[in-house]
Amino acid sequence: MISAKQLGLAAAFLSLCGLSHAKSNITSDTHFYGQSEPVYPSPHGTGSGDWAQAYHKAAAMVSKMTLEEKNNLTYGVPTTENGCSGIIQPVPRLGFTGMCLQDAGNGVRTTDFVNSYPSGIHIGASWNKSLAHDRGWYMGGEFKKKGVQVALGPVVGPLGRTTTGGRNWEGPSNDPYLGGAIAAATVKGFQGQGVITSVKHFIANEQELYRNPSVNSKNQTVESLSSNVDDKTMHELYLWPFQDALKAGTGNIMCSYNRVNNSHGCQNSKTLNGLLKTELGFNGFVVTDWDAQHSGVASALAGLDMAMPDGLSFWGNNFTEAITNGSVPESRLDDMATRIIAAWYKMGQDDSSYPKPGIGMPYNISEPHKIVNALDRDAKPTLYDGAVEGHVLVKNTNNALPLQSPKLISVFGYDAKAPDQYMPNGQTFLDNPWELGYEPAVFQLDEAFSTSVINEPYDFQVAFNGTLSVGGGSGANTGPYLSAPLDALQQRAYEDNTVVMWDTGNTPGLNGLMEASDACLVFINAFATEGLDRAGTYDDYSDALVNKVAKTCTNTIVVIHNAGTRLVDKFVDNENVTAIVFAHLPGQDSGRALVSLLYGDENFSGKLPYTVAKNESDYKNYYHTGAVTPYGLFPQSDFDEGVLTDYRYFDAHDITPRYEFGFGLSYTTFSFSGLEVSSVKHGIEKYPCGAIEQGGAIDLWDTVATVTATVKNTGRKAGAEVAQIYIGIPGGPMKQLRGFEKVMIPAGRSTKVSFPLTRRDLSTWDVVAQKWLLQSGSYKLYVGSSSRDLPLTKTMKVVTGSSS
Repeated sequence: MISAKQLGLAAAFLSLCGLSHAKSNITSDTHFYGQSEPVYPSPHGTGSGDWAQAYHKAAAMVSKMTLEEKNNLTYGVPTTENGCSGIIQPVPRLGFTGMCLQDAGNGVRTTDFVNSYPSGIHIGASWNKSLAHDRGWYMGGEFKKKGVQVALGPVVGPLGRTTTGGRNWEGPSNDPYLGGAIAAATVKGFQGQGVITSVKHFIANEQELYRNPSVNSKNQTVESLSSNVDDKTMHELYLWPFQDALKAGTGNIMCSYNRVNNSHGCQNSKTLNGLLKTELGFNGFVVTDWDAQHSGVASALAGLDMAMPDGLSFWGNNFTEAITNGSVPESRLDDMATRIIAAWYKMGQDDSSYPKPGIGMPYNISEPHKIVNALDRDAKPTLYDGAVEGHVLVKNTNNALPLQSPKLISVFGYDAKAPDQYMPNGQTFLDNPWELGYEPAVFQLDEAFSTSVINEPYDFQVAFNGTLSVGGGSGANTGPYLSAPLDALQQRAYEDNTVVMWDTGNTPGLNGLMEASDACLVFINAFATEGLDRAGTYDDYSDALVNKVAKTCTNTIVVIHNAGTRLVDKFVDNENVTAIVFAHLPGQDSGRALVSLLYGDENFSGKLPYTVAKNESDYKNYYHTGAVTPYGLFPQSDFDEGVLTDYRYFDAHDITPRYEFGFGLSYTTFSFSGLEVSSVKHGIEKYPCGAIEQGGAIDLWDTVATVTATVKNTGRKAGAEVAQIYIGIPGGPMKQLRGFEKVMIPAGRSTKVSFPLTRRDLSTWDVVAQKWLLQSGSYKLYVGSSSRDLPLTKTMKVVTGSSS
C-alpha cells in the first residue's frame, strides 16, 4: 500500500499518459537540501517484470516460515566455519540453504585459487562494456565455486567527487554515465552465473574521513559525515549509475556508512523507501555496509532488509519482540524475507548443484583448509585483455613508444618489482592497511586512529615495497601469481636476446647506466585504501625520482600504477620525459600486459575515466571535507557544486586540464566524419508515464533519437578507438557524456558507430513534478575521442507533446 506521502512524492510515476498528474508541494530544491524527506511506509516488493516467478516462489516459502525463521533471514551471525564476510542461517526444513556474502567487486577476497582481476578504475579506463561483462561473468563463476551467494560489488559510489577519496579506485569512473554502463554490464555478467550482486555504496558516499561515528577525547560521539545533496543533483549524478545497475537486474543494494541529508544511509527512508523501492521499483533486498546499522525499529521501517555482519545488537531477539509488540508490522518482516528469498530464487540458487555456502572460503588462508579450485582457464584472455585495455598512454613524444628493438633497457623505481614480503594485499584478512604488504612513504599515526574512521589527514600515498596491482581494504584480493613489470621485462630480454638492467632502490645513482640505455623506464605508484583518504594527488619523492633519471636519460618513460587521479606536472614538461602511462591497477597480469604495450605487440586503447588537472587547486573538491558543527559532533559536507563535478566543473569554469576526461593516445590515429541524426521521435510526452519496473518507469528507456558517425583509422596500425557522444541538454551543464562505443578498426578502414539516445539520456530532473522532464528545444550534439576533442557537432531539435 502506497501512502499519501509517497503518492505526493512519486505521483508522476503512477499517472497515465495524457492524464493530469498529481504534484507534490515542492517548489524548489532547497526542500531537500540538508534535511532528508521522510517517506513511509516501506513499500512491498511487487515482483514486477522478470521477478514475478521468483516472487511467487518466495511468497510461498515465506508463508510457511515461523516468525523466528523469517527474523533469522534479516541479520548476520558470527561464525568461524568459513571465511565469508557475512552469513545468513539456513532454513533446512524448507530447503533454504542460507547465504554467504563475500567481498568484493574485483575478485573473491581472503581465499586462494581465485584470480586477481583488473580493479574497477582499470576496467573503467578500458571503456569496454563487453569486457566488463566478461570480467563479471568469470568473477561470478569463481564466487559461485567458492559457495558465495552474494558478491559485495560492483562499486559505483563513491563517484569521485572527492579527488583524493580512498575508495575511488574501486569504481569505474567519476562520470555517472560511464560508471553506470560499466556497472550494468558487470551485473549482467555476474548474475548470469547465478551470483547476486551487491551494488554499493548507496548513496553519496564520497570520502573516508568521518565515514563512521567515532568517540572523541571528551568521550562524545562524533557522528558520521552528512552528505547534503539537493534532489536534482541526487538524480542526475549520484543515483544515475545505481539506476543502470537496477535496470540490469541487481538483486541487492548495499546502503552506505555516511548520513544523507542528516539521516543515516541505512535508515534513510527517503533514499531507501522513496528513491530505491518506490521510484526505481527495486525488487531485491537492501543490506547494510558492515556495522552501518544504528537502530532497530527505525532502520526496518526506513527500508533496511538485512543487517551485517552481526545484527544481534539491534535486531535478533529484539526484532522479534518489536514485531510481537507492534512496533514493526509483521508485513514489513514478510516483505524483508520475501525480498531476500526472491533474490535467492531468481538467481537459481535453490538448485541442488549450487555449492554449499562458503564451502571454499577458509577462515584463515594461512591455516590448513580444504582447497576449492575456482580458477578457470577460459578466464585467461579476459584477465589479460582487461589488464591491457585499462592502460592509458597520455604522452608519447617523437614516437618514443613502442620501443624499437632496444638493446639495453634500464629500470628504476620502487614499483617495478614484485612485493618483497606478500602477494599484493595478500594479507587482506588483516584489518590494518599498513599490514597489507605495503609500506607507506610517510605514515603519521594518531592515537585517534581506528580502522573504521580517520579523523586526521594521513600521508599514505606510496606503496614502496613493490608494484601496485590492486588497492587496499575490502576491495582487494590475491591472485594465483603476479606478473610484475620487471619480471616481464626480463622475460622479454630473454626472448629478444637483449639486456635489461635495474636499480629499484630508493636513491638510484647509476648515471652511466642511464646514459647507455636506449630507454629508461621509471615505475612509481599512487596507493589508496579503504579507511583512508589520500593525502594528495602526487608525492615529492616519486616526482623527484622521475626528474633525477630524466636529468641523465634522454628517453625516460614513466609508468604510474595509480589508485586514483595522479598529477604529473612536476615532470610532464621535462623534455627528456618522452612518454607517460597511467597503468592504474591491472591485477595479476600487470607486467605481461604492460610489456606487450611498450613493445607494440598490443596497441593502447584506454581512455581516462577522470580528469587530470594541472594543479590541485583546479579541482572543486580536491580533498575530503567535513565542517564539524554544532559542538564539533555533526560533520557536514555540502554538495553545493551540484552536478558540476569532474569535466563538467572544468567546462563550467573554463579551466584547461592537463589531460581531459576521455583522453588517451594510440599507436595509430583516427578521424571522425558523417555525423547524422537518423531518427527523432517527435510529439513524445514530456514526462514518462510507463509502469514502474526495476530501474524506474519503463518508458524512461525508450529510444528518442539515434545518432550515427563514421570513425576511420588513418594510421598504419590496427587499433581501437572509443567514440564518445556528449549532449548539451537545455539548462544543464555545457555537455554530458551520453554514449560511447569502443570499436577495433584495421589500418586504413572505417566503421560506423551508432548512439541510441533514451528519454532518460535527454532529460533533466523536475523537482516540482518529481519526474524526468524531456524538454522541447535544441540539443547540442558533440562526437569525438574525448571530452575536449569533439570535431563533430550538430544541433538536434526535440518537440514534445503535452502532458498536463
